[in-house]
Amino acid sequence: MDAGLLQHAEAPLRKGGGGRISLFVQSFLAFEWPRRQPLVLALALCAGAAWYNSAWIEPPLIGIASTFAMLLAVYGLMRRIALVPRIFGLVVLILLGFSAGALSGKLAVMRTAVPTIAAPTGPVMLEGWVEDVESAKRGVRLRLLVHAIDGLPASQTPDHVRLTHTNSLEVESGRFVRCWSVLRPPPAPVIEGDYAFHRQAFFERLGGVGYVQGRCRGGTLGKPAGLADQARLKVAEWRRQLAHYVYRAAGERAGGFAAAVASGDRSFIDSADQDALRGSGLAHLLAISGLHMGIVGGLVYLMVWRGLALIEPLALRIAVQKPAALAALCASGAYLVLSGASISTQRAFIMALVLFGAILFDRAALSLRSLAIAMIAVVILAPWSVLTPGFQMSFAATGALIATYEAWQRRRRQDGQMGRRSPAFWAKSLFMTSLVSSLATAPFAIYHFERFAGLGLIANLFAMPMISLVSAPLAGASLVLSPFGLSGVPLRLFGYSLEWVLWVGHVFSNLAPDEVSQSIPMPAGALAFFSLAMVLAMMCQGWQWRAALFLVFSLAGALLWAMTPHAGIHWAPNGAVYLVDQTGHVDIVQLVDGDGLAPLRYADRPVLDDCRSTVCRRQVGTAQIVLMGAEQAQRCPEASLGQGALSCADADLWAEVREAGGLSWRLDGGVLARAKRMPCGVRPWAPCLSRSLTRSDE
Repeated sequence: MDAGLLQHAEAPLRKGGGGRISLFVQSFLAFEWPRRQPLVLALALCAGAAWYNSAWIEPPLIGIASTFAMLLAVYGLMRRIALVPRIFGLVVLILLGFSAGALSGKLAVMRTAVPTIAAPTGPVMLEGWVEDVESAKRGVRLRLLVHAIDGLPASQTPDHVRLTHTNSLEVESGRFVRCWSVLRPPPAPVIEGDYAFHRQAFFERLGGVGYVQGRCRGGTLGKPAGLADQARLKVAEWRRQLAHYVYRAAGERAGGFAAAVASGDRSFIDSADQDALRGSGLAHLLAISGLHMGIVGGLVYLMVWRGLALIEPLALRIAVQKPAALAALCASGAYLVLSGASISTQRAFIMALVLFGAILFDRAALSLRSLAIAMIAVVILAPWSVLTPGFQMSFAATGALIATYEAWQRRRRQDGQMGRRSPAFWAKSLFMTSLVSSLATAPFAIYHFERFAGLGLIANLFAMPMISLVSAPLAGASLVLSPFGLSGVPLRLFGYSLEWVLWVGHVFSNLAPDEVSQSIPMPAGALAFFSLAMVLAMMCQGWQWRAALFLVFSLAGALLWAMTPHAGIHWAPNGAVYLVDQTGHVDIVQLVDGDGLAPLRYADRPVLDDCRSTVCRRQVGTAQIVLMGAEQAQRCPEASLGQGALSCADADLWAEVREAGGLSWRLDGGVLARAKRMPCGVRPWAPCLSRSLTRSDE
């Protein structure tokens, strides 16, 4: 903003009125507002995109666009008027960013129109090309570019499907295959609060999921018609070859881990190792994100920069850090393509682009402004990703680290310690990085995964020095030596270093208490308070204000979390009933024979009792729940839930469960109340599905 606005904002400070809170707000707007505007805009964009993608209605384009245009005009006019209260400018900027985020989400939906499987069907012959191979608890998951599905016209054939393949895989990425498959639409949330996979599938152009009966076999059809599809399949083929090579070269014990780090292909890593990394707080090493992109780009930047600096005639004439930044950008772009270009990798590349671009244009490379630019770019390109755990955790960790190190640098500058880099400094940096990133990502891990790696901080302190000081240089050396056919030795040593990381993961996963993974579900409102606490702590100056605001909003989130009713009942289309008490404990009983899906939240938990042919009584809070199978409830449709709120008088309750894809009831004050569900047909990723259809019905 201009000097006139600054003088106008400072006037109340000189008069000394307004109290301490007013003084803080005015001083914050006066001295931090110009520097914080991009971050405020970015956060408002995220809020608008999150609102659009989670709303229970489809906001009209004309309403969103007209609101955005009006606020843009107001903001432009405000910048031309000298004496505008800065608090008014803050409000207008937030509203402008919110409407821009909603508009970005609307435009993303309009450009993502893909056919979807209308109803469960199969077994049916499916033909297509293998685009990707992902790990699964049983076998692997194949992402296929669909050529044709038997019995479906081209207008109703989805572009992509994902199939679980449990037998030995005899085909690779890029290959044309024919699979005898059972297909269903991308699953919607089975119970209240479950993850909305169907929304993610919509934006990933995934029109169906299912499994393979037998195995996929190679066919003779050539390449797809489109050049873009051909390019994607070729990259997928290279990526799979890279994963195979790294897997063999790094050794049997850590080969799968090395392949996941190098190519993003997790199909080779053992499921026990994945669980250990997840339980110890080291699962972030598997996702191709900021850490991996930073290692690749940082190594290339350092090698080129130091190499050019040794050429004296060149180093005296040009700023050698700029060609080094350009080389690092090229390496990061190549890594983006070879690693599969997932959403998390795209976010990491945008941040690398901002960082190295700042070096090219003589700007501060790491700052909250660069973080804001990266966030704005991601929201514009992929607005649906703001609701994903990867987006939230990566930006939360990065923002918290930047704010922490900015404050640390100011303190060191005041103490005259900027030139000192003792071993104690690096030890403190490692501890601070692990502590801040763990605390910043903890609320999101608890909200999305209902687990928190209680020993994650200690596990990272043991593992990250090996990753940073040993694994990363060895990976860089194998990259440099690969054109000469000499990458085998550094890759084997790379595997040895990752074996240490796996050992750390297993040790701390076994030491972690089991109760940490059985936490009470966090409501979205509590997560909003925790997020606001971190944002205000990052944006404010002075440790007193940071600590005070962080504690106030964190306590508000914790209070909301504690006051939210947690006890309830979930009846899923797989026929199981999930009874949750106030402490978060889940009792799972099988009530009827269902062919649907289990809730993602409880998919790994076993069924404890069978109530299909008997009467089961369970206590949920203060309510006594009676579960009757079909044989015991002849007058009921097939089953019933008793104790007044739900009984045999409910007509065809099991049919309603199947039709709705699951029903939930909350226990509030000893009374069961049915939880509301998003109606089908309102949002484009949640269509009203047809009646279940199989080949035997035809």
